[in-house]
Amino acid sequence: MKVLLYTEGLKAVGKSGLGKAIKHQQKALELEGIPYTLNTKDDYDILHINTYFPKSYFLAKKAKKKGKKIVYHAHSTEEDFRNSFIGSNLFSGLFKKWLIHCYRLGDVLVTPTEYAKGLLEEYKGLEDKKIYAISNGIEIEFFKRDEELGKKFRKTYGFSKEDKVIIGIGLYIERKGIVDFVELAKRMPDYKFIWFGYSPLSASTQKVRDAVHTKLDNLTFAGYVERDVIKGAMSGCDLYLFPTLEETEGIPIVEACACKTKALIRDIPNFDGWLEDGKNVYKAKTLEEFEQKAKDMISGKLPDVTEDAYQVALKRDLKYVGKQLHQVYKEVWKEQ
Repeated sequence: MKVLLYTEGLKAVGKSGLGKAIKHQQKALELEGIPYTLNTKDDYDILHINTYFPKSYFLAKKAKKKGKKIVYHAHSTEEDFRNSFIGSNLFSGLFKKWLIHCYRLGDVLVTPTEYAKGLLEEYKGLEDKKIYAISNGIEIEFFKRDEELGKKFRKTYGFSKEDKVIIGIGLYIERKGIVDFVELAKRMPDYKFIWFGYSPLSASTQKVRDAVHTKLDNLTFAGYVERDVIKGAMSGCDLYLFPTLEETEGIPIVEACACKTKALIRDIPNFDGWLEDGKNVYKAKTLEEFEQKAKDMISGKLPDVTEDAYQVALKRDLKYVGKQLHQVYKEVWKEQ
């Protein structure tokens, strides 16, 4: 049983959450000893497809005609497409129709969370599809808290030992909560804010462009960085702030859990059932709640729950992800 892992435009999506998920996918298969190829010209038995672009669709159609089994990875939904780039809300209905058109080609679907699975099960046209919820996963061994890297992070970005540093991660899209992140920086001038991640501002909404162009002494936009820098930031900051408005999973919060970083996230349905307020993270809905909880977490007024958060990350280690994907492949292959 050999798997073709296909991701259209891998270079283009490489710096996004999807790009990270694809790398994790490859590592998970390697850990489980599952033979795979990235070359569409190689022989394969199962097509595991990650993207919904035209070439992906036609590759799936071609594989279907050849009698190949298809695992379609549903990384995207209409819900997480909305409030992203210019025009995304206007075209979200058409986007949903296209997603259904693509996902229907899968013999089974895989999506990162039970929340995303629930959304897809409500899509007209996917009612008959078997859907598995499998985390995109993280490398626990890599995302171990590293105090030396934490010190290096502070030195690199000019933060002192005394500075209270709050980090955010994501593309320059409204859905990631970057506008609220900047607003909190305005409200909390005694705290240092730094945002990691980048996407072309030409595609961003005006609100996001205004936010990124905001000049504050306590606000830094660091752009895209490699994962060792993120690990250092997680290890050296005082708080990871994730004000995202919608996610299918949100791997950075799992990385924060692995690094035992204090984390404050938005209270949205995707996090229900696995991230609990006051147990392994803290949650907020309004800017006022974000501000107060951030201050209370950093000052120690709120209990440290990072040890319980670590258990969340352990369950999403890539070795478990590989086993789950292997089981899906075996079930699909059995049907062959």
